[in-house]
Amino acid sequence: MRLDLREIARRAGVSTATVSRTINRIPTVDPLLAKRVLKVIDESGYYPNTQARALVSGRSRIFGLVVSEITNPFFPEIVQVFEDIAVENGYEILLVSTVHDPKRMDTSVRRMLERRVDGVAVMTFGMEDLLLRDPRFRDFPLVFVDVGPDLPRVSNIRIDYRHGIRQAVQHVAALRHRQISFISGPKDLKSAQARVAAFEQSMEEIGLEIAPGMIVEGDHTIEGGMRAAEVLLNRPRRPTAVLCSNDLTALGVMHACYEKKIEIPSALSLVGYDDIRLARFMLPPLTTVQMSQSELARLAFHALLAEVQRPQSLSHGTEYVLRTHLVLRDSTALAPAARSQKRVFVAKKNGLRR
Repeated sequence: MRLDLREIARRAGVSTATVSRTINRIPTVDPLLAKRVLKVIDESGYYPNTQARALVSGRSRIFGLVVSEITNPFFPEIVQVFEDIAVENGYEILLVSTVHDPKRMDTSVRRMLERRVDGVAVMTFGMEDLLLRDPRFRDFPLVFVDVGPDLPRVSNIRIDYRHGIRQAVQHVAALRHRQISFISGPKDLKSAQARVAAFEQSMEEIGLEIAPGMIVEGDHTIEGGMRAAEVLLNRPRRPTAVLCSNDLTALGVMHACYEKKIEIPSALSLVGYDDIRLARFMLPPLTTVQMSQSELARLAFHALLAEVQRPQSLSHGTEYVLRTHLVLRDSTALAPAARSQKRVFVAKKNGLRR
């Protein structure tokens, strides 16, 4: 026998309205009645028709999550935490990976609309305009990183890139590095532009000049980090410290240094960005600017949930801030010249003692 709401209600001794509210996790349901309903559902193996529920309630209890590429170690933790919180709140997620392909993004948009998702968190760091221009997403809960416009039902998570990068610049400067380089991400990405600007401002604040050619464009991949490192390490006066726009780039720099037998951190100090899980297991463990992926996922989910549950839309967008900070590990050390001076000073001091 195929069960429906009326049969569940009859077996639990409650009204069909109570069954419906229990299935839809309405918090005002009496806990004892909800427990009886859930017991019947569990014993009978009943599965609600989610499509029918969406048509009746106007909500699918599905959130879309768009990432650039799932193979990038930055994104799996975002996906995991976002899904964990979704399950806790009775939601499912529809995950799509664009692989930086506009056609694939368009297909993903169509899939989300077909599934009647309640909102979409866009973690692509570069393909947001496709969603913003799509008329089908007007007056629809959306979450962006850094680029969210001030529009109703749009939330923007603003990354405070400058705080973490300022800490990184001040850290290597305190280690007496003066030849400091920066490997950026693709220059057409707004997040990459923001990181370069933060580096330039931080260097200016402490009175350090950036020598020509010391900012090199990368592409946020290991291979891109290797290519950028080749450019920097072949300079007549190469840097003694390199800051990277993400940790994968730093991993590429490490590999290039390994091939050239340049030791990190004794010959070159290295700082990454993102603090992916792999960073602490690199050799040496990577000093990096942490942009918490788990916190980013939490902010994105709760921004969507707040918008869906809001009884009346605001006349403007909502902004959230994610702060970054430096995580010190073993890939940075005193600049080579300063270390040599220290050895000379210690030697002279010991000579005087004799």
